[in-house]
Amino acid sequence: MSGFSPELIEYLEGKISFEEFEQRREERKSREKDGENASAEENEEDVEAPSSSRKASGKSQSQDETDGETADGVSKSVHRVFASMLGENEEEEDEEEEEEEEEEEEEEGGGGGGGEEEEEETTEQPTAGDVFVLEMVLNRETKKMMKEKRPRSKLPRALRGLMGEANIRFARGEREEAILMCMEIIRQAPLAHEPFSTLAMIYEDQGDMEKSLQFGLIAAHLNPSNTEEWVRLAEMSLEQDNIKQAVFCYTKALKYDPSNVRYLWERSSLYEQLGEQKMAMDGYRRVLNLLAPSDGERFMQLARDMAKSYYEANDVTSAIEIVEEAFSKHQSLVSMEDVNIAAELYISSKQYDKALAVITDFTGIVLEKKAPERSATEEKKDTGAAVETQENQEAVTDNQSQPVADSSAPAVEKVSCCIPEGVPIDITVKLMVCLIHLNILEPLSPLLTTLVEQNPEEMGDLYLDVAEAFLDVGEYNSALPLLSSLVCSERYNLAVVWLRHAECLKALGHMERAAESYAKVVDLAPLHLDARISLSTLQQQLGRPEKALEALEPMYDPDTLAQDANAAQQELKLLLHRSTLLYSQGKMYGYIDTLLTMLAMLLKQFLLSSQAF
Repeated sequence: MSGFSPELIEYLEGKISFEEFEQRREERKSREKDGENASAEENEEDVEAPSSSRKASGKSQSQDETDGETADGVSKSVHRVFASMLGENEEEEDEEEEEEEEEEEEEEGGGGGGGEEEEEETTEQPTAGDVFVLEMVLNRETKKMMKEKRPRSKLPRALRGLMGEANIRFARGEREEAILMCMEIIRQAPLAHEPFSTLAMIYEDQGDMEKSLQFGLIAAHLNPSNTEEWVRLAEMSLEQDNIKQAVFCYTKALKYDPSNVRYLWERSSLYEQLGEQKMAMDGYRRVLNLLAPSDGERFMQLARDMAKSYYEANDVTSAIEIVEEAFSKHQSLVSMEDVNIAAELYISSKQYDKALAVITDFTGIVLEKKAPERSATEEKKDTGAAVETQENQEAVTDNQSQPVADSSAPAVEKVSCCIPEGVPIDITVKLMVCLIHLNILEPLSPLLTTLVEQNPEEMGDLYLDVAEAFLDVGEYNSALPLLSSLVCSERYNLAVVWLRHAECLKALGHMERAAESYAKVVDLAPLHLDARISLSTLQQQLGRPEKALEALEPMYDPDTLAQDANAAQQELKLLLHRSTLLYSQGKMYGYIDTLLTMLAMLLKQFLLSSQAF
């Protein structure tokens, strides 16, 4: 393997990955190219100017070439045009292309030769035959340019027979001989992909999938436009649990087929497995842009999954953009699940009007504004006022510009809500949350009745959503029954629910019950600092100074305080409130003791921070 490049040897020995092999190869090629350019510049500077005799001889030679004709009667100038357009001087053309071109040139020469023989003396002017042949060549070249360019093999013709012999040996089962032949071809033509492909097949036939993958990657690197081969290598990489290499292979395939939805989808899913959410979402966005309008179901499913992923990553804005795009392109395919997702996103970003619009547009829920019915007394008053106005109309003709005052109060519009059957309770609850925040409280009574009919053990999260909405707008009386049902349940007897219950009771002025709820929060979550401070304040207001101090007992042990800076900050805040309470109660000994404890903690933090620097 002495004739191989160093990076190829290291890759085959397993010392470097394929990505590193490709990077080193590109760096070496760029260095070689820079060296060739530098040497070419030096050679140009050393070349002397040509003499006048050489110029004259060159001029006469070019004149002879211009005036001369080929054997088939075509002028040499036109022949050179044909040669340059046909690419006869290129050494990398296939044998079949050369044979076709020779046959076509013979036909073209025969068609234009007669016209040239008649006008041998006027070679300076192009003849009709020359123009005819030139037009044929131009048409043929245009057709060739329209065709897809085939990748040309970099295997020299002298080695093609040996390559064929290696394939025959492999087909006969003579693997060792085939391997030796492929290695010899690689030594003489390291840029040809055929021997690497054959070696990959040989090692795959032997069951050595690792070596097969190695040689297959090199072959694909030398023939990068073969997208199917890159995809096959990606699948082989996944079989060997090499996800990063599979992503690399799909990226190479997408370079030559960027609009392939399957490749983009597979690569994005692999990015998700690697934890690179941004790259995965970017790939899925490209998939959405490439999906046809007829592929609406797939579009909606992908948009649904992307919105959930964005929401879990706290990127609500991107999630909303995806949902809005899906709703605008495929309105007929919007399902109740899609409406639920969209409403959740809008509510989380406090866009309650948009959430309400989505719910009413796609679920059949109808909100109607109705004027309240007037009583008989109000109608009688309106009739009397109308008669009196008619009698006094002539007396006030000079003041017609002044409107007649209506003694009755303006009618207040009421909103009714009609929910069809089949609407999930989740969407109904989101409708309630939107109405509460938009201060449309009239239709809530029947909706609340529907909600409380549900078992809080199963629908406790929906109870909590509505209760928190009531708390946000200050409707504590409406929130309290829902929170009371939750704290009495087994599944939702949680610290966060008890905290909401305590805050609601405190806002309503039920201090005794609020203190009990705060005490329950401290029991369930002893490290909740705000609950401890609120409980201490309530106990002090209720005339229980000892219980107030008891609520502000230290939360952490000394070892935790020494290791956790956040815990130390929380403890300092608690001690500050405790010292203030002790001072208000006149307990100076405890007050000074607490101050010294705080000072010791601050000095310790200062020493630790100075040692860190």
